[in-house]
Amino acid sequence: LAPSMAGIHSATTKSIKPFRSSEEYLYAMKEDLAEWLSELYEIHLCVDSFLEVLETGSLLCHHANNVTQVAAEFVEENPAVAEKLKLPKSGVTFVKSAQPATFLARDNVSNFINWCRKEMDIKDVLMFETEDLVLRKNEKNFVLCLLEVARRASRFGMAAPVLIQLEEEIEEEIREELELPPKEVVVAKPQRRTSDFKNLDEMVSLYLVSRCTCPTVFPMVKVSEGKYKVGDSNTIIFVRILRKHVMVRVGGGWDTLEHYLDKHDPCRCTSICNLNGPKVCQEYFSPHHYTTPTTLDYRHKAGWVPGSMLLPPNSDTTISVPQQKSKFAKPGYNFQSSTIQFW
Repeated sequence: LAPSMAGIHSATTKSIKPFRSSEEYLYAMKEDLAEWLSELYEIHLCVDSFLEVLETGSLLCHHANNVTQVAAEFVEENPAVAEKLKLPKSGVTFVKSAQPATFLARDNVSNFINWCRKEMDIKDVLMFETEDLVLRKNEKNFVLCLLEVARRASRFGMAAPVLIQLEEEIEEEIREELELPPKEVVVAKPQRRTSDFKNLDEMVSLYLVSRCTCPTVFPMVKVSEGKYKVGDSNTIIFVRILRKHVMVRVGGGWDTLEHYLDKHDPCRCTSICNLNGPKVCQEYFSPHHYTTPTTLDYRHKAGWVPGSMLLPPNSDTTISVPQQKSKFAKPGYNFQSSTIQFW
C-alpha cells in the first residue's frame, strides 16, 4: 500500500480489532465523552478509566452543578430566550471524597440521576439507574444519558463533545437541503474542532471491501462531502470521522460504519449467521439499540412520526410506521422513516 493508504488501512484496522462492531459505537462514545470531560475539568480521564472515575458520582455531581451555574448565567444574559427553555435551577449536594462501591458513591450517583430527571427534564427512555453504572449493568444507558445532558447543556453555552458538534453540523446541512431557515444562534458555543473529510472516501471504501466477498460490492455512493446513498434504495446516511472511528448518523443516534454495514450489507449479514449459527445471529440482530431525539427533529420533516423512536432499551418489538407525505420532503431524500431502526 502507498503511505497514505497504509495510514488509512491502519486506522481502519485499529477501529475494528479490539471489539465486535456491535460494541464499537459505545467505545467511540465513551472515548469522546472522556476527552470532553478531561478538557472541561482539566483532569486525566481516558476511555479505559472512564467508568471507574465516574462511578463514585463525584465528577457527575460536580458537572451537574457546573451546568446549573452556566444556566444561571445564561438567564441573566438572555432572559427572554431563557423563558422558552427548560433550564436547571438547582444543583446537587454530594460527597466529593466518596469511594467506589460505597453507599456514599451510590448516593452521589442517585442525586445526579434525580437532577437529570427534575432539572434537565430527561425522559426515562434516556435515563439510567444507579446499578447500571456502579455494577456495569447497562453502560449504554449511562453513556446515552450523559450525551443527552451534554446535548441539552450545549443549547445554553456549555462546551459540547465532538459527537454533539457533528450532530449540529449535520442538522444545519439538512436545514439547507430542505430550504429551512437557519437555526437561531442564541449564544456562542466554544468549539473544539471542525469536520475533516480528508481521506473519508478511502476509509469508507476500505470498510466496504474489508469483509465483502461478493462479485458486486454493496453500493455506497457519495452524494456530497460526508453524505452517502446506500443500498439499492434512496436511503441517505451521514458519515463522519471521530478519531479512528468512522461514524454513521442514522435516525436520531450514532452507529459505526462497520456495525451499520454488518446489519445492512446482505453479504455481511449472511456471513455472521453462517459463522455463529442461528442463535447468535438472532441475538446479534435483535433490536437492543435505540436512538435519541435531537434539537431539530428533521425526521418529522421527512415523514417520521414523532415519538415512535422512543422505545424502552430492551424492547423486543420492531415497529413499522407508514410513510407519510410532508410538504418538507423532497424526492430522493429518504431517512429510513418507514421502519423503526435499532442499533
